[in-house]
This record gives sequence, structure tokens and C-alpha cells, in this order.
Amino acid sequence: MRKTIIFVATALITMTTFAQSKNFLDTPYLETSSQVDTLVTPDKIYLNIIIQEKDTKGRVSVEEQENQMAQRFKAMGIDLDKQLVIKDMGSNFKKYFLRQKEVLKSKQYSLVVYSGKELGEVMVALEQLDIANTNIEKTEYSKMEELELELRTKAVKKAMQKAEALTKPLGQKVGMAIHIADNSQYYPRYNQAPMMEMKAVSSDMGQAQPLDIDFEKIRVETTVNVKFALSN
Repeated sequence: MRKTIIFVATALITMTTFAQSKNFLDTPYLETSSQVDTLVTPDKIYLNIIIQEKDTKGRVSVEEQENQMAQRFKAMGIDLDKQLVIKDMGSNFKKYFLRQKEVLKSKQYSLVVYSGKELGEVMVALEQLDIANTNIEKTEYSKMEELELELRTKAVKKAMQKAEALTKPLGQKVGMAIHIADNSQYYPRYNQAPMMEMKAVSSDMGQAQPLDIDFEKIRVETTVNVKFALSN
């Protein structure tokens, strides 16, 4: 009895699925696809900074360099609590001829700035502090989710316009959307190791000037496929 009930239930599900598929195929429809894209300027730039003890006779400690860097950043208006984090810290044993082993410490930081101009000012400040071990990790656009939704809306509207243009010569009307597929490619929300251009900088009385940096824009794109029901 139980086997019979299971068989009947399975048959009903199969028939229902077939009927739904058949009804869908029997509905006159038009399928269109559209793609929209845009370029945005990154507004979050992550700078990797490594401070190491100076391997010289008058060694400068990591702590001393760290304090100098923090004071300079504060003077520039950088919020250390929000923009600067410690990523890693360690030490290395260095061997010297006829000398005992000494430990050279290092610290790694991540600093986020919000424009190319601010980054240029930071790089000049670090250069003046003799902290040269820096590199840009990535760039981000902070309103990426809102932008993705906006592009999806534009893509669907564009698909509707294409459908109307295709059916108008036939004297048919575009009805409701009976199927929408978001075929947008998954792409990183940031540019890894972004390209950047440092423009020429003038010097005044030997003083370093902030760099004018243009970053490679981030491309954002989305694609949708829409099936519209047709009517005469």
C-alpha cells in the first residue's frame, strides 16, 4: 500500500512538472538579453607599509619609527583608529661577522586612504621619514552594491526596449516578463595590484610635493536574459 502511495505521488509530481513545462512552451514569448557597464573611480585605496629596524650603527627601533609615522599621520588629519591597522609583526635573526646574533624587528600595517591626492601626501610623508617599503594592495569602490542594483535595473529596462523594437514591426505587444535570468559575471569588488600613473611633480626649494596619482578605474558590468510573453 505504501509503495502504491509513493508511486502515485511521484506520478502526480511528474505530470504537474510536465504540464507546467508544456504551458510555458505553449505561451508565445520573446527572449532578449542586454548588457550594461560602467567605470568607477576607486574611493578606497589600501597601502601596505612595512617598518623595519635600521640595520645600522645608530639603529632606529620599530617603535620610534612607528611613533613618528603616527604623529605625522595625525597631523595630516588621518584617523588612526579607522584607517590604520597592524597586519603582522615579527623579527629576524641576522648574523654578523665576529659578533653575536642580533634581532631586527619589523611591523606591517595597512592604511586606507580615500583619494589619490591623500595617497600622494602619505607617500611623501613616508619618504621624508625614510620609510620606503610600501606598496598598494588594492583599490575598492565603497558603493558597489548600490551600483550593481542600478545596473541590473538599467539592463532589464534595456531588454524591454529591445523586445518592443523587435515586436513593433510584427504588430505584437510585449506582455509581462515570464522569466528573468541574471547572468552577470562574478568579478572582484576591487582591483588587485592596480595600475596607477604618477604625474610629474614640481619641486619648490627642494621640498617634496604631494604626488598627483590617477588610478585605473574599476569596470562594473551586468547581463540579464528576459523572456516576455507576447500578445496580438
